[in-house]
Amino acid sequence: MKVTLGLERLLSEKIVRVSGKRVGVIANPASVDSELNHAVRLLLEHPEVNLTAILGPQHGVRGETQDNMIEWEGFEDPLTGVPAYSLYGKTRKPTRDMLANVDTLVLDLQDVGARYYTFIHTMALAMEACRDSEKHFLVLDRPNPIGGIQLEGPVLDPRFKSFVGLYPMAIRHGMTIGEIALYLNQEFNLECELSVVEMTGWDRSSYYDELDLPWVPPSPNIPRLETALVYPGLCLLEGTNVSEGRGTTLPFEMSGAPWVDPEKLVRQLADLNLPGVAYRPLFFEPTFHKWAGHLLGGVHLYVTDRTTYRPFLTGLALVDAYRKQGGDRFEWKDPPYEYEYELLPFDILCGTDSIRKELEAGSTLETLEASWQSELHAFEEARRPYLLY
Repeated sequence: MKVTLGLERLLSEKIVRVSGKRVGVIANPASVDSELNHAVRLLLEHPEVNLTAILGPQHGVRGETQDNMIEWEGFEDPLTGVPAYSLYGKTRKPTRDMLANVDTLVLDLQDVGARYYTFIHTMALAMEACRDSEKHFLVLDRPNPIGGIQLEGPVLDPRFKSFVGLYPMAIRHGMTIGEIALYLNQEFNLECELSVVEMTGWDRSSYYDELDLPWVPPSPNIPRLETALVYPGLCLLEGTNVSEGRGTTLPFEMSGAPWVDPEKLVRQLADLNLPGVAYRPLFFEPTFHKWAGHLLGGVHLYVTDRTTYRPFLTGLALVDAYRKQGGDRFEWKDPPYEYEYELLPFDILCGTDSIRKELEAGSTLETLEASWQSELHAFEEARRPYLLY
């Protein structure tokens, strides 16, 4: 499927949007066109664009940092000579100083389709900053790599607002980053001067590997599309003391802990008959992050049918299986997490504490899944006017 990205359309037919303007860009290593040319270089070399600032989301402009690391505050990019700033350091919202020499702030980031992924929240804060500084905000749209049809999971309870959930959205939201910008701006009265350069050729039912586009990891631990497929569920392990596979070659696809009997774990999971997924027992030793240097037992997930696979429900099943097998050795991680110092990380990720409490009370997966259906349907209806494809 031939897709023309928002970046490509901006430069080929929509350049008037930035012509003669001082332009800032929020970008990272995945901000490339279909021939792997980077947005920063393309904007810098365009004769009608004056690139004056580069801003990076979590993991940095260069994509070099791991999770939950306070990053560099600013530097002059040695490749371009343009000032570069971090939006995942002491501040996550562009300051007036960062935008002082900017007329239009362009965002070109590849989202992965899950509410936890911080890029959409960087975008929301940038929209607020542009409103406050009276700057134009321009989103260059990109595909949702795991499709734009399936939705799943609870909708954020505002009491659990964090940098992995600033506004009420489902965990698997089924939207592009441009659609999310339109949704947030209108539904939550951000009052940002917003424009979106749409893609052409993208179909909501498409997954990224069905497109004529190269995959560039949007962050260090989303190395391939298969990782993005499981991420909306397996990211929940970040709220526990179970390794989510960081420090291995297959983060999120592999997980484990020192107390786990892999064969027993796989039998537990197989007995649940969850759709579209298969399991392989394994042992592994992370090179960094949780349990670095320890031998862990665990499981490798394989998505066998994308259309029926439910990543969030599968993630809950895995968390519960680890909890039951671990007993007192299993732990919910304590704060801080993503700049939050009071709420449990697992509750922050779920956007509610009810799921953790229901798991502890022995509720079934069927009961849990039924509990979020009404709010999920309401979100599906609320997002409908903002769908572009």
